[in-house]
Amino acid sequence: MAETLTTLKTRRSCRAYKPDAVEADKLNAIIEAGTYAATGMGKQSPIIIVVKDPEVREKLSKLNAAVMGVNIDPFYSAPELLVVLANKAVPTYIYDGSLVMGNMMNAAADLGVASCWIHRAKEAFESEAGKAILKKLGIEGDYEGIGNLILGYPAKPVGAAAPRKADYVYTI
Repeated sequence: MAETLTTLKTRRSCRAYKPDAVEADKLNAIIEAGTYAATGMGKQSPIIIVVKDPEVREKLSKLNAAVMGVNIDPFYSAPELLVVLANKAVPTYIYDGSLVMGNMMNAAADLGVASCWIHRAKEAFESEAGKAILKKLGIEGDYEGIGNLILGYPAKPVGAAAPRKADYVYTI
């Protein structure tokens, strides 16, 4: 089987990370993979925010946890955080941003880096605190948070894939 298909079949979400940072070349390759995601009419509506500032990461963690109504780190102490937002002026923005997330998760798996899509980016960046982060970065426009991507090396083995459901595919 082609390596790409093996990666797609074996990638799993990780929720326990070692503190080790992802090497810069791998992180850059993962981000680059996101920039090559298919987008509607090639409009490239998404943007990727690489969160390196510990204070900003902590703010985003607290915003995300508040949406959940919990007092935990929803980013599972992963050492790397990427945020994908997309321009709402483009009709395909949600799909475009979702493909960016998928490309980055699969690229990470191919490079031996674990990942997990963490939701609630939409709510976090609709808040005044989220809007302030974007303003500080100079990001203008009507962007919606699509997802948070946490990255790192697994602290324990990730599980096997669940069996695929019997009625997944219909042929006409």
